Amino acid sequence: MTSVTFTIPHLETERLVLRDYRQSDFADFAGFYATERSRFIGGPLTPELAWRGLATHLGHWALRGYGFWAVEEKATGRFCGHVGLWFPEGWPEPEVGWVMMGHAEGRGIALEAAFAARAHAYGRLGWQTAISLIDPGNIRSIRLAQRMGCWLEGDFTHVRLGPMQVWRHPAPQNLTD
Repeated sequence: MTSVTFTIPHLETERLVLRDYRQSDFADFAGFYATERSRFIGGPLTPELAWRGLATHLGHWALRGYGFWAVEEKATGRFCGHVGLWFPEGWPEPEVGWVMMGHAEGRGIALEAAFAARAHAYGRLGWQTAISLIDPGNIRSIRLAQRMGCWLEGDFTHVRLGPMQVWRHPAPQNLTD
């Protein structure tokens, strides 16, 4: 059997650390996915399915060389959610995505982390474009995409998640942030 070793880079912003997942993140991760708040991204989920979801995030790093980071608030050390780069089978293009725990919403944490993830994609990984796939009913996520300079490009229907909107990020040379 072959073992796979990979390193998830740590990114830092003014208030946040984007880092690898820890076992201690799982309670909040599963707690979020157990609620109706997760309906826009395939939930609610049982703890077992949430565990598989977290493992999928880690496996994405091994297979693609990028993925979702756990977002930690520097001041408190608290897990705030996950933000990152996502391109699983069935996705139309690489994505910048975000999911925040309830205690982290409305504080600009998702925006700060998403800007850091996109900068990593455009800088270190050399991406020339990115999308965010958003459920049409997820108004908070749509507003965040708009704050990042994204525009609604079209629709996409995922076989399991259903109708989604494709929000296009500005190309690296067109960024103003």
